Parts: sequence; structure tokens; C-alpha cells
Amino acid sequence: MEPSNSDGPESLPPPPPVIPSNVVPAHVPETFEKVSNPKFNPMARRGFGSKGQKIQLLTNHFKVGIASTDNYFFNYSVSLFYEDGHPVDGKGIGRRVLDKVHETYGSELAGKEFAYDGEKSLFTIGALPHNKLEFTVILEDLSSNRNVGTGSPGGNGSLNESDRKRSRRQYQSKTFKVAISYAAKIPMQAIANALGGQESEHFQEALRVLDIILRQHAAKQGCLLVRQSFFHNEPRNFTDLGGGVLGCRGFHSSFRATQGGLSLNIDGLTTMIVQPGPVVDFLLANQNVKDPSSIDWAKAKRMLKNLRIKTSPSNAEYKITGMSDKSCRAQMFLLRKRNGREGDGEVQPVEITVYDYFVNHRHIELHYSADFPCINVGKANRPAFFPLELCSLVSLQRYTKALSNLQRASLVEKSRQKPQERMRILTDALKRSNYAADRLLVSSGISISTSFTQVEGRVLSAPRLKVGNGEDFFPRNGRWNFNNKKLVEPTKIERWAIVNFSARCDIRGLCRDLIKCGEMKGILINPPFETFEENPRFRRNPAPVRVERMFEIIKSKLPGPPQFFLCILSEKKNSDIYGPWKRKNLSELGIVTQCIAPTRVNDQYLTNVLLKINAKLGGLNSLLTVEHSPSIPVVSKVPTIILGMDVSHGSPGRSDVPSIAAVVSSRQWPLISRYRASVRTQSPRVEMIDSLYKPVSDGGDQGIVRELLLDFYTSSGQRKPDQIIIFRDGVSESQFHQVLNIELDQIIEACKHLDDKWSPKFMVIVAQKNHHTKFFQANAPENVPPGTVIDNKVCHPKNNDFYMCAQAGMIGTTRPTHYHVLHDELGFPADTLQELVHSLSYVYQRSTTAISVVAPICYAHLAASQMSQFIKFDEMSDTSSGHASASSVPVPQLPRLHHSVSSSMFFC
Repeated sequence: MEPSNSDGPESLPPPPPVIPSNVVPAHVPETFEKVSNPKFNPMARRGFGSKGQKIQLLTNHFKVGIASTDNYFFNYSVSLFYEDGHPVDGKGIGRRVLDKVHETYGSELAGKEFAYDGEKSLFTIGALPHNKLEFTVILEDLSSNRNVGTGSPGGNGSLNESDRKRSRRQYQSKTFKVAISYAAKIPMQAIANALGGQESEHFQEALRVLDIILRQHAAKQGCLLVRQSFFHNEPRNFTDLGGGVLGCRGFHSSFRATQGGLSLNIDGLTTMIVQPGPVVDFLLANQNVKDPSSIDWAKAKRMLKNLRIKTSPSNAEYKITGMSDKSCRAQMFLLRKRNGREGDGEVQPVEITVYDYFVNHRHIELHYSADFPCINVGKANRPAFFPLELCSLVSLQRYTKALSNLQRASLVEKSRQKPQERMRILTDALKRSNYAADRLLVSSGISISTSFTQVEGRVLSAPRLKVGNGEDFFPRNGRWNFNNKKLVEPTKIERWAIVNFSARCDIRGLCRDLIKCGEMKGILINPPFETFEENPRFRRNPAPVRVERMFEIIKSKLPGPPQFFLCILSEKKNSDIYGPWKRKNLSELGIVTQCIAPTRVNDQYLTNVLLKINAKLGGLNSLLTVEHSPSIPVVSKVPTIILGMDVSHGSPGRSDVPSIAAVVSSRQWPLISRYRASVRTQSPRVEMIDSLYKPVSDGGDQGIVRELLLDFYTSSGQRKPDQIIIFRDGVSESQFHQVLNIELDQIIEACKHLDDKWSPKFMVIVAQKNHHTKFFQANAPENVPPGTVIDNKVCHPKNNDFYMCAQAGMIGTTRPTHYHVLHDELGFPADTLQELVHSLSYVYQRSTTAISVVAPICYAHLAASQMSQFIKFDEMSDTSSGHASASSVPVPQLPRLHHSVSSSMFFC
């Protein structure tokens, strides 16, 4: 599933910037925008791993042949203007204009094909006849919002006289001027040179041209384009997710440089689109109501803004700008009408309702629109209204709002594809694309294989785990359970209480079963001190008030703070009680709390709850035998801290919601199973963490890293870490330099601030899940086995990276994690590092399975997610769909954790 921040089907954004173009951060240091003169660069591969049982695999990379050529890609800058010289400022019309240029002026272009990115860049093979060219073209049928008549409520496809005048004033003519000027040239040989190991400054540029050719190829097939992903307008690709949202299946297609040469990576994926068809049907589904009289029109207005519609009967296309304040029957506008029988008299404005205009002047029958607002497709000062029932949403419009829990669950379920099914779909996608027929690709010397690339993987053995009573065992197929086993370090729960915000729960039975299950796992649980039931009168109050009222009752009855509260909610994922409850306990009172929403309570459910409670209260459920020994290579020899770092952003389309940076750190060395977290807010959509080192005026440091290093020191026998291993999630390859030269630099500064004579060694590893490489067993229908690692063939030709599938893929197709080792002063051999990464997938205390990415990164996700609930950011001003300046609002700070819980695994 692609991230949903594309500007539309016809736009080709540049490589993703660190800060999206529509966001002005509240405070972003200059260095965050571009790294000049980098101190660190991503390291080269030092060697390959050899441990593990070899396995033959296939991958969704298709080998690309490149003919040697001395030719060049010529890059031209494209500028589009209206007839009167004003620039074309909107997106979406560029391709049609350039297609017309190609059709009309073929001889002036020397018959050359070109690749156009939909915006400002055009590429040809070999030069055009002149460095500067200017053309004028006329588009006969402009079925886009460029030809909106903004005076009358609509038309039959043609503009009346007053509309024409207004059109000219607003520069919405059908005549376009196109200026094409030479910008640069890129040697096509750069691709072959780079793949042959030679340094080539033009390699990425040449690769980008090839990707633009793929995009143009898809655009000509009428696809929705989202970066390098393509979606056909075919109902068989649509699946209903509920709420007026459809999942639209498509595929990703991009060229990748690998050890085996150039390859085309093709993967299936799903994006969300708005349900096409009558606007009213979408609104009924979106708001889950039975008839239009129940629609919340304020909500409808926000949801519809900027969507495109076609109107009946003219079939003209417009963009929705809003809705009328009054109903169709009451909304007035000025109709400019000529007096006289022949229509040649004086123009006389007449005030008329939208309903009257369509029914009596246009003779269009309206069945249900009279009492509902109209769709506005005009400007703020010059609205243009259509009755609701004449408007239909066009297909392939991306839905960029956050999905509900039900929609998300439906998307996951309906997007699943077993490995063999995915391979078949990808093979079909490649055939259907018919890249061999693309003249530009052929002229570039590119040929694409139709066979999946064969690679060799290795399956690493699962690490031995230690549980209670000195028992060791090996997990099987990436899984284990605690049947007849005790936890390795169980806690004793003497003082606790139950708080019930849900009326429907057998508390006595739940309590009895929890105590019994705990006893089997080695956790001694006393009966709860009290069960606090919410007064039904309070349930209509806002959530923070309900929490405060509950604590008034609790304080009157409890003799002192308990070890923890078991909090029962009516619904887990979207309960409005969750955030205020967590904030009150963790920030103000320093009490660990476990929230549950019990529906089916069985032994497995209770075991999972107890695993979380035990970890939160300072216990350990299992650990690696090698960390107990301790005998972890490299890590156990000298004090080593492991950091997991992640930044989570607000919902799509919300540029006013702060981003949350979370860093977790290992503690009590030589353990690597116990962690704590530090979380901060920062400017919206900023990916680099800006609070790792934060010097203040009194000479102190209020940054995250200092806090974590001091905790490591006190929890690890007054030892400073001599080695710091950093796992960073959520960054793309274009941001690797920033991770090394901004974030790592901050961490080094934080260390110097603590002790300028102390020089620990560093290792930086980026983990990526959001990529499109998949692996398949060549001779079996199942997913690849847990522990599969690949560091050859489809990995980077020079950099130090590898893919790992640590988890057992039970459903769908396993998505490997792509690890990039950017920096290593610790001297890890390939095998040792891959085994460490594999082992860190087994120390996640919340589950009894190997997880898909190292535990420190998962914990950083959890910490950010939980603490983001402390402030209900979504209740902040909903600024016009996220287009307001984020600099206008200071970034609110999260409340700090109470000292009693700040070092706990509260996020488990």
C-alpha cells in the first residue's frame, strides 16, 4: 500500500523530500534541509554471510538487458502558458498539451519520441533540432476543471457569453503556448558504467529517466499514477472497504540497481479510492446513513472538497470547491438574461433559485435534490452550483483520509495474496504492460526478461530461548508457547485494582481466571484490592472528565498507590477513554496500567495479557540463552547499548498534527531484552529527529540521548556504553546521508556533552519495511521459512545491505525487512551481524513469535503510538485539509512520564 500523499494522477513528484512541500515546519535547522560536505557516507559491503541452510528462491525482480550506447538522454525544461501569457498553474493538463504538441509538430521535433514527467521535465534520446522551441496548441475538448463556467450553475457543455468573458479574465482558454528549452544531457552509458562498478554521477538521473518512461507508458493506458505505482480503471480491480471507500489493486514498477545488474522490480499493491458514481451514494455510504435527510452536510462538505465530478447531462468535469449554504430550492443566484424575443436585447440580471433554473429553464427533472445543498464548483467570490443528483464522482480518485479500524482490517484481509497467487498476478502485470512495445524503452537499449530472478537464500537457525525453572528450548517455525512453562523472571503482584469503564463484563470470572493463569506462568497474583465501577451517570461526560471522576472514587477508597490498574474498556482500539486514562496514570501518578476490552476470554488471551503486565512491571517473559550466559558476539564483550528510533506522523492530509519521535534503549547490559523509551513531539512531517541532543542556555542538555545514556549507566553497574548500535526505521535511501550527518552527529555531540574524553564506537542500521521486494520458494507454495536471509544478487551493488524474513508468514506473502548497514565502527562480520538482527526479532516481550523487524524498532512504534494518545492532536484545528502553515502553531510538547514509570516498559 502506497503512502497517500500524491497530488493526483497526472503529477510526477520529485524524489520525496525530507519535508513535504506543503509543510512549513515550526522550527527546522538549516542543516535538516540539505547535507553539504557530509562527514559520513554509507559504507560499502565488507563481505557476505555463509551461515545457515541454503535455499533456492525466486524474487519479483526481472533482469534488464542494457545495450551499450554512446547516446545521451537530453533533458528539456517545459513551461506551459495560457494564450495571454499567464502560466498554467494547475496539474493534470500537461500530458494532454504535450501529446498535442507531439501530434501537431512531429516534424519540428525531428520525429522524436519523448518522455514527459507531467510537470516541468521532458527527455529525448539525442537532441531536438533546437535548444529553444515554442509551440501553440489548441485542445478541442477540455473535460477538466479548466473550462468551468463560473457564473451560471452549469451548462450543456458550452459557455454562455458572460461565462466566456469570465473565462478569458481567468485565463482558462483552450489555447496553450508551450516553451521547451535545453537543460542538460545525461550519458546513457552511465547506467552500464555504474553497474560495472565505476563511479557515475549521472547514474541516478539516467535511472529516473527510465522510471519516467514507465510512468508515461502507464499514463497512456489511462492509469492513476502514484509515484512509480499504476492503477487501471477496471472494476474487477476494486474491492469495497466500506464507508464509500474502495481498495484499488494495481502494481509498482521501478528500475533497481543490484549486484546482478539492472532489474525491474514489479510488485502488486492496493491504494484507496473514493467510490465512483452518484455523489449522494458516496455520502450515504461514507456516513453510514439510510437516506439523504440524515446526511451531516458539514462533514460532507469537508469530505467532498477537491474531489472531481462529472455533471449530467453535459458530462463535463469539474472540481468540487464546496457546497451551498442553502438548499437547492432556496439558493439564489443572478442569471444574466437577454430581453427581447430574439435574444438580442439588453442583458438583464434576474435573481433565480438553482432549482428553478434547472427545472424551468433547463427542463431537467429533479427527483430529490430540492431540499438538499448544491455542489459548488466555482470560486469563493463567484460560485457555480449544481443540484446534488446531477453530480457523479469520477473514478480513480485517491481517498487520502485516515481509514477506520474496520476499513483497515478489511483492506488487510482483501489485499492478502498467497505467494503463488502473487507470482501469477505479477507475471500477468508484466505481460499486460507490454514494455517491449514501448519505443522509448527499446530506443534506450532496454530489454526486460519475463522470468523471476533466481537468488540463493540461507535459513538461519532459531536462537535458543531461556524461560523459567532454568529451562531452555528452541522455537519451532518461528513460534513457541508458554504451555507448561514459566516466565523467566515473573513479578509478584500484591497491590492492584480493577477499574471498569464497561458495563458488560464478568469481572469475578475474569479475575479468577487471570490469577489462575498467572500461577501457571509463575506470576503470584493476590486478589485485587477493589473493583471500581463507573457511575452510569458519568458516561455521557467527555472522556477526561470521566477519568477524573473515576479517580475521585479511587482515591477515596485506596490506602495508597497500587502496583498497577487493570482497566476494562468497552472497545480497545478507538476508546476515547484510553488516552486520558494512560496520561493520568503514566504522567501524573506513575502507575502502570493495562487496558483490556475482553470479548472472548480464554487461556491464550489471558496469557497474552499477562505477558504485557509482567514486562510492564519489570519482569521478563523469556530471553536469549546467549544474553543470559552472556555470550553474544561483540555485544557481550564490552558494554553495548542498542537504540531503536522511529518517527510517526499524523493522519494523511493533516499538516497541523505534530510528528512523534520515539527512541528506545536497552538497559541492564549485558541484557538486550529489556528497554525503556523517550518520546518527544516535533514539527509536522519532519522525519529527522531534532531532539536527540538539545543544549540549553544553562549549559545543560535536555535531549533524548542524554536521558537514555544516564539510564544505561545507572542500570548497568555504573558503566558507560563503549558501543552504541542504532536501528533507525522509516527513512528512504535519499535520507541516509541525513541519518548519518544529522542524527548520528547529534548522538555524538550528546556523548561529548556528558564526557568529552569518552569516545564510544557507533553502528547505524536502517530497517525498511516499505519496499517492494518479495521472495518465493522455487519449489514450494508456502512462504519462505522464518530466518531466511538474502545478501546477494538483488541487494545493492556496492552498499552493505541484506534482506531478512525473521517471521513465519502464516497468511499472505511474507514481506522481508531490508536492513542497510550505513556505518560500522564495531567491525561486525556479516554472519555475526545477521545473527544478531535475527536474534533481536526473538526478544519482543509481547508475543511468542519471531517478529518481522528487530524488537527495539517495534518498541519505538509502540511508545510513539501510546504517548501520542496523551494529547488528542486530531481535536486541534482541522485546517482546510492540511494546507495551513504549520509554523502558525507552536508544536505542543508531550507531558513527561512520571519518574516511577519512566524506566519501565510501559509501552508493552
